[in-house]
Amino acid sequence: MKKYFKNKNFLFGFLFLLFILIVVIWGIFALPYDINEIDIKNKLASFSLAHLLGTDHLGRDILSRIMVGTRLSVSIGFYVVLLGFLIGTPIGAIAGYFGGIIDEIIKKIIDTLMAFPGVLIALMLIAVFGSNTKTIIIALTIMSVPRFSRMARGGYYTYKESPFILATKARGASTFRIMIIHIFNHVFGELLVTASLTFASAVIAEAGLSYLGLGIQPPNPSLGKMVSEAQAYILQKPSYVIVPALFIVILVMGFNLLGDGINKIIEEDKENE
Repeated sequence: MKKYFKNKNFLFGFLFLLFILIVVIWGIFALPYDINEIDIKNKLASFSLAHLLGTDHLGRDILSRIMVGTRLSVSIGFYVVLLGFLIGTPIGAIAGYFGGIIDEIIKKIIDTLMAFPGVLIALMLIAVFGSNTKTIIIALTIMSVPRFSRMARGGYYTYKESPFILATKARGASTFRIMIIHIFNHVFGELLVTASLTFASAVIAEAGLSYLGLGIQPPNPSLGKMVSEAQAYILQKPSYVIVPALFIVILVMGFNLLGDGINKIIEEDKENE
């Protein structure tokens, strides 16, 4: 791990995400206040020992809502990446390894999906099935599958005729073993980079949808929804807008920097080989 932490992008990304992880775990085991506890007398309160990040326009504790909202963003990003990886990687692997008509069909489907703006797909699904967490995850997963498929296809297409794979075939290894053990091991790094960037994209997309009122619905807090609610009070209490926006930035930058760091290290390893 030394070479990873020597990379500044990876190091800063790791620190950002460590901070987010601490906030999420803190919120799970020691949430300061009920996220829906209204206290009109203390609305738009400033930072204090009682409310470390102050209160919103209804007197609700901002720190508690940030903790839960961050947890929801992380959860949505995790499920989107996991489903995108589990669905997209096998599809891309099959297309890249076997080629031919299978590759052409899968490639056309992937190109078609990528031609549609992801937010448009999300809006279509929300219009049909309503705005809820499951719909958001499904919509963002549809956006993520082509990314994993294209990355896996490129990797399997590149390595399937490599000398070490031809040698493995000569020793009688099965197709399944070659795809799962030998090639996947070389493609995993690129997929990890794709996962980190997809996570960041999912967080931004969810925040954008929630900002428009189409994402996480009340009473559940969302970082994007908090920014939307706070914009009317930006002159009265700028921190009400800045704090949730800052958490979105930290979360997105953390995964982007982590992905950039891993990508640079992978490229350096390839050059050394």
